[in-house]
Amino acid sequence: MKVFGIISDERALKSKSPAMHTRVLGRQGLDGVYVPFRVEPDRLGEAVRGLRALGVSGANVTVPYKERVIPFLDGLSEEAEAIGAVNTIVGRNGLLLGHNTDAGGFSDSLEGAGFQAAGRSALVFGTGGAAKAVAFALHRLGAASLTIVGRNGARAAELARPFQARSLPLASPLVRRLAADLVVNATSASSRTESPELADLAAGLNLAGCRLVLDLNYGRSDNFWRDLAAARGAAFRDGLLMLAHQARRSLALWTGLEVEVEEFLAGLEEGS
Repeated sequence: MKVFGIISDERALKSKSPAMHTRVLGRQGLDGVYVPFRVEPDRLGEAVRGLRALGVSGANVTVPYKERVIPFLDGLSEEAEAIGAVNTIVGRNGLLLGHNTDAGGFSDSLEGAGFQAAGRSALVFGTGGAAKAVAFALHRLGAASLTIVGRNGARAAELARPFQARSLPLASPLVRRLAADLVVNATSASSRTESPELADLAAGLNLAGCRLVLDLNYGRSDNFWRDLAAARGAAFRDGLLMLAHQARRSLALWTGLEVEVEEFLAGLEEGS
């Protein structure tokens, strides 16, 4: 039996990935399980070494460990190294190799939402591993302009530099006057309880001409990004579409199987 899983903090226990992958594994006739691995921050290295010791075939990595996991791996794919974040670990021949399927999954989700990034302007909130993958994908897709907004202005500037993008600290008054065709939330906050500050900022954004608001989070009944899209007449998508697309790419890395994204979406629906 093959063992797969997801590495996170307490959020691993709330993830929809186990139910989604378990359904797909079963429908593909694979003898495997996918389980949540809750890992304390000071024990991440031990957890990764445990994957190797137990012969785990693969794992996804999500917040807050997409960047922090890198030093504990044996190598990185070219894309993961370029992005500086890992969301997929492949166990092979005793080695643990880091990959990034977030960038490709994000690109796939834009296509699924009917949005072409080439020649468009984009505004990304966040500076973590997910934001890095989004910025990388948008640059590769040919976005005409890209602005990174983060709580830490220096970190936002560091993320923006390789893509010749603009960066702004969250507290800058210029943020409220920004316009963009696409807005992406790559922070961990989507509800007012998670961040009253970000909720107030989102409510005051101008965003004239915005076409799509894409929130990488999911499962929030109270979602100020969805409210922003409705107020500006833009389409809205939460993170379930991207989750399905990056999961499809992860499974292909682990098993060599190319499974249609509809199978993963069906798994998400069954697990909801």
